[in-house]
Amino acid sequence: MKTLKKLSVLLLTTAMMWSCNQKSNTITSQKDYDKYLEITDNKSRDFVQGEIDFWQKKFNASPNQISYLSLLASNYSKLFENTANVIYLYKAEELLLKSNETYKYSVVGTIRSLGRNYISQHRFKEALVLANKALVIGEGMKETQKLLFDVNMELGNYVQAGQNLKMINDGSDFDYLIRLSKWNDHLGDLKTAISLMEKAKEMAVLNENKSLEIWAYSNLGDLNGHAGNIQKSYDYYLKTLELEPNNSYALKGIAWIAFSHERNTVEAKRIIDKISKRHHTPDFYLLKAQIAEFENNTVAKNENLTAYFQMLNTINYGAMYNKYNALIYADDKRTASKALEIAKIEIAHRPTPDSYDLLAWSYYNLGDSKKALEISEKYVVGKSFEPNLNYHLATIYKANNKSAKIVPIKEELLNSIYELGPNMEQKISNL
Repeated sequence: MKTLKKLSVLLLTTAMMWSCNQKSNTITSQKDYDKYLEITDNKSRDFVQGEIDFWQKKFNASPNQISYLSLLASNYSKLFENTANVIYLYKAEELLLKSNETYKYSVVGTIRSLGRNYISQHRFKEALVLANKALVIGEGMKETQKLLFDVNMELGNYVQAGQNLKMINDGSDFDYLIRLSKWNDHLGDLKTAISLMEKAKEMAVLNENKSLEIWAYSNLGDLNGHAGNIQKSYDYYLKTLELEPNNSYALKGIAWIAFSHERNTVEAKRIIDKISKRHHTPDFYLLKAQIAEFENNTVAKNENLTAYFQMLNTINYGAMYNKYNALIYADDKRTASKALEIAKIEIAHRPTPDSYDLLAWSYYNLGDSKKALEISEKYVVGKSFEPNLNYHLATIYKANNKSAKIVPIKEELLNSIYELGPNMEQKISNL
């Protein structure tokens, strides 16, 4: 009887400890964000649509007023950001091309706008050509340097990007601070990156600039998540939603906290299902596939991956999802050769450590670990602090019997489980 009593106490204590751990691990609360999931209207979208109708009427009445085209394009770009419907991005491009052709590429603002549109489409080399056109004209040099920084960072031209940043160098400029934050994040100095984004946020609040506040809050949500400050990340996503209730980016961030930090797959899926109805993008299927994998639900995982590829086949996203496609293909020996083809295209478009990592990972999955190591050591090692790249690097080291090099990487990866997702936990432990 005593033994049974002791066992009962032990089981009760264990259950209580488990319950306490679950509570201490819980950050999200439905009452904080449910109201944002149930919204049926979209004031931001409706306002932008109203602006488009207004300027379209003005242009129809005066088709010689080419400046209206840029205003229309700007609003179509905002509509794309709000709805994720890529058709609006292409419509903005069409209008900007017409405007630039009429001006014979002589107006820097219109040239830069087309360059930004190409960045959104992942047409980075074309964006660089436009940025350099604007640079030659010479007007609005600081704005052109900002565009050059953005393009060079995307292309992996880090020396040039650093020079572009020096040309801006204005601590009172929101745009400079957020780029300096991005630069420090690239260098692996996350603490400084967050501090700079905080300064940018304070500046946006001081100037009562709602759109910049939204931008800063959502990015602080991201950066704090990467740093392991999950509570802060959650709070910033909520601040974003207070200002923009339809912000799907912030809601997706909360879904990730529910999944990766709390391991609450039911809640994560509920959030995703709600927001994907009004902000439908292929990456939601990828997130649901990750969750299904964690739940050991192979059928659901394959269904979501199939839906992802069907959406890509139905809607032309250009090169926007090349990286995701390559990673999916590389993880299956049967399709690793497809990943290799995409990786080579990505390197031609943007020779970044990310692109070379795709190439190395593809060769590894095709069984050529020596080639993978050669590429990684030349183009990836010391050039990126991304956890995904570090996992690939450690795996390639293991295949090449370089176990001593794995130890420090593994330690970093174990600290990055939240960012990588719970599916990676066992894989990292097995390194």
